[in-house]
Amino acid sequence: MKLFLAATSLFILLVSASCHAITLKLDPEIDLLVLDGRKISGSLLKGADGLELDRGQHQFLFRVDKAPTSASNNGPHYQSVPMIVTFTASGKTVAIRLPALDSRRERHAFDKSLNFQLIDEQGKEIASIRDHLPMPSGGDLEQAMLNYNRNGQAASVPRFAVQTSSTPDVQLNADFAWQEASDLPSLQRWFERFDAATRLRFLSWMKTLRAS
Repeated sequence: MKLFLAATSLFILLVSASCHAITLKLDPEIDLLVLDGRKISGSLLKGADGLELDRGQHQFLFRVDKAPTSASNNGPHYQSVPMIVTFTASGKTVAIRLPALDSRRERHAFDKSLNFQLIDEQGKEIASIRDHLPMPSGGDLEQAMLNYNRNGQAASVPRFAVQTSSTPDVQLNADFAWQEASDLPSLQRWFERFDAATRLRFLSWMKTLRAS
């Protein structure tokens, strides 16, 4: 019975979220590092071709990680500098369109000029503000983005500068263990596509069900 109620609650929550969401399309060459001030884990994005977000203002920190091709002899791979983009989306999808990055010259220009585009489902460019993030000495990109947003930089979003209590992915996975992996595998994969706030709302419902 609890499993049925949990599945029903998840369905209602995710359908409701989908009605007010945009889909961030994920390019395999783009490594999404921090989203709206929160670090994004590889486990959340693994195998996904999109990520559901609320409509409105968002901020990404990402870098490009490009494997060598037969047309390129510029080393084993190319990894760009960390790039920040802030934008407001109201359409159905958003994607990052990259320029050609085959030569050293193209890659150097990209690192300097941030000449990518954000596009919607019709291929129209979405207005955005871009900036670089210097690599932090300790490698903590989430903290570096908190500091960036606190300091009023070009692409800062003050509300993403607030340190919030975060539930690590391992805890999210543990809390979701109310089901066996074989029970609702497709539902769990759908659940994992949503942002942390949506997942946490559902998990709070689950804890209420457990206590009843």
